[in-house]
Amino acid sequence: MGRPARATRLAVLISGGGSNLCALLEAVATDPSFGGEVVVVGSDRSGAGGLQHARDAGIPTVVEVLERGADRAAWEDRLAARLAEHDAEVVVLAGFMRILSGRFLARWPDRVVNTHPSLLPAFRGAHAVREALEYGVAVTGCTVHLVDEQVDHGPILAQEAVPVLADDTEDRLHERIKAVEHRLLPACVRLLCHDRVRIDGRRARILPADDAPAPATDRPHLAPVPDPDPVPDPAPDPDPATGSEERP
Repeated sequence: MGRPARATRLAVLISGGGSNLCALLEAVATDPSFGGEVVVVGSDRSGAGGLQHARDAGIPTVVEVLERGADRAAWEDRLAARLAEHDAEVVVLAGFMRILSGRFLARWPDRVVNTHPSLLPAFRGAHAVREALEYGVAVTGCTVHLVDEQVDHGPILAQEAVPVLADDTEDRLHERIKAVEHRLLPACVRLLCHDRVRIDGRRARILPADDAPAPATDRPHLAPVPDPDPVPDPAPDPDPATGSEERP
């Protein structure tokens, strides 16, 4: 399981500005061993700002708008066909605000990956950041997971915590979560490109790279949760006794 013999072909689906798309493009461009290339960017909205980022990078774009009252299965088939035209092998949902059915997912089994702005299974759905604030949690975060037929439910690849600060607004908290997503999503896509993910029921096992020692856990490194209001260490004893003591 070293470097792939060829780059894995990635399709990215977006609905908005495409900040996670930009993070993925940067990771691919700056890491010669990433093992993947973005071959197409698709959207359900013709005005999605992220489409221009793709065009600027010379990546083909496709738009399949789901009109109100339209046949969803037919829309999914059209979207899947457009991605298949580019021989996509992994589909990355980077702020794609549509639920995809098992019919679509069956074309890319265990190869559709999503990022969600909460520590799943908490706060599923489209308003996760708002709901975390309203609930009063001290810590939220983001989750990168494989997609199954239930919303925000598939096997988890990685999670990282983000503290909720006393003066947080929804936008401010979401921006800090996005900063973590911009690291975590590319890291997990890289694992898929290197075929290092194995699924056992609800559990995703991350296999070690050939050129790295086996990890202590079966998840990518998870960063420690920063303390929003750290308490300073007490002054040392005059004669102290000796002792011991990322989420991608």
